[in-house]
Amino acid sequence: MLVGCHGLVWSGSFDPEGFEFALGNTKAVGFDLLEIPLLDPYAMEPEALRVIQQSYGLPVTASLAQSRDSDITSEDLACVKAGEAKIMHALTVLRALGGKYLVGAMFGELRKYPEPFTERARANGQAVMRNVVDAASEAGITIGIEVVNRYESNLLNTARQALDYIDEVGKSALTVHLDTYHMNIEECDLFTPVLECGERLGYVHIGESHRGYLGSGSVNFTEFFHALNSIGYDGPVVFETF
Repeated sequence: MLVGCHGLVWSGSFDPEGFEFALGNTKAVGFDLLEIPLLDPYAMEPEALRVIQQSYGLPVTASLAQSRDSDITSEDLACVKAGEAKIMHALTVLRALGGKYLVGAMFGELRKYPEPFTERARANGQAVMRNVVDAASEAGITIGIEVVNRYESNLLNTARQALDYIDEVGKSALTVHLDTYHMNIEECDLFTPVLECGERLGYVHIGESHRGYLGSGSVNFTEFFHALNSIGYDGPVVFETF
């Protein structure tokens, strides 16, 4: 199991200077990997970042969410197309850095939705995810779709919803990305969802109920890590706070 640190712990910028600052601090503290938030994958400089990464020898993963004009769970096909292109570009950036995991709420924009999704919009997003998983598998990259709370998505708020979504996509290589911060809001407990995911759990974020110091909030980490142990989880566990 690799224990990682989210890049936003250190920096809000991931140009070469910001990337090196985050990478250096992550290694100095003793984490096993750095998760890069791809706030704008088109602005990344993969070749420059690769040189920096190789000098530190620390693996990276990447996370991605969409903006209003690149929401793949939309009825606007221009948005859907832009969102697919954005994910594919993120895969290119990650592959240049030797990363093996692209995760996050890449299925939509993180915001409060005043209305439920439509079946057409859901189908649009799932069609994109089929293409994304195929491209990622060819590159040796695992895709994990993050389950987030109701104030950030109207699509995937629980592990059960994510599993149903994956079944509908029909790609066994697609995995679930769980985050204790979101689970603490939406799930009845932190044990059952992990067991439901089983081998389909591909990535984990750990964060407190208030995004602060671990152990200072209401998240039951003992229950959560017991669940991970019960399913033999051996994927990345990444600390995320801001």
